[in-house]
Amino acid sequence: MTSHIETLVQQLDAKADESYDARAELIRLGADAVPAIVDGLPSLSGFGRLTAIEVFEEVGDPRCGPALIGLLDSDNPTVREWAAMALASLKIDGAVEPLRRAYLACWQQAIPPDWSEPVGIRWALTELGARTPVVPPLTARLRPTDALGWPSADFTEIINDLADHAQVILYSQFWRVDASGMYGVPGPDLAWELDWTAPWEHLVEESRTWSLLEAAQAPTGPSIFVAPTWIDRTDLCPET
Repeated sequence: MTSHIETLVQQLDAKADESYDARAELIRLGADAVPAIVDGLPSLSGFGRLTAIEVFEEVGDPRCGPALIGLLDSDNPTVREWAAMALASLKIDGAVEPLRRAYLACWQQAIPPDWSEPVGIRWALTELGARTPVVPPLTARLRPTDALGWPSADFTEIINDLADHAQVILYSQFWRVDASGMYGVPGPDLAWELDWTAPWEHLVEESRTWSLLEAAQAPTGPSIFVAPTWIDRTDLCPET
């Protein structure tokens, strides 16, 4: 069995179909496969490691925790991001401080805070209770219970409420919710970028301006919801 599992682990690096089949079989084997996956991680490429992370999340065995923490030092930013999010989804003990160090490394490397890696790490820290987003009272009040986001009709109010409380909006996603499910819908493609060397107050107002332009062109309707992503000043410069 051990040699079979080891072979499956190496197949995670194979072409798509073979890798997918190996992934499915390792998930089926469950906790029995975890030690071999952990041992095989160093020999896998970025693709194989990402697939291994998917297996870890599906199996849910906390023994993968140290391996996921080790992947936070990968030279592949997507591997680092997925490892961070897996640590949070699996509620791995001891993950908070390594995640904080990983976020500090993003800041030291001048990775913009709206890129996927720092976004993923912030999400992980929030899920683990180590980060509390600032949610102004009006924004909190306008959000429906258990909704993915806010009604698109309230988007302008939310933008101004967040900016008035010194929050910088990074981007927004739009969703349609109906009886058949929830679907992403395209929003305005303004392709705006912020100058992260600018003072925080400038960033707040710049993000307000761009977001209000976005709101003016955003999809609307009773079934359309918007989910903005924003950060506080404390997210820009983590403590060393």
